[in-house]
Amino acid sequence: MALRPLPARKVLKALSIPGFKPIRQKRSHILLEHADGRFTVVPNHPREEIDRGLLRKIIKEIEMEPGEFMKLV
Repeated sequence: MALRPLPARKVLKALSIPGFKPIRQKRSHILLEHADGRFTVVPNHPREEIDRGLLRKIIKEIEMEPGEFMKLV
């Protein structure tokens, strides 16, 4: 399954399924952390989508496969 640009709310919702919780927000960036120590930052710009390159970076930071992540969306 190929990555496609997604709105931040969908990315945040998909990350909450495996247990990532928002720790803090600084302006438009939300820091999410998992109980096992993994973390990532998701930009939250309401009228913009997160592009494929940044999605790949987020998926790599949370140590998940792209296909596995897209199934959560």
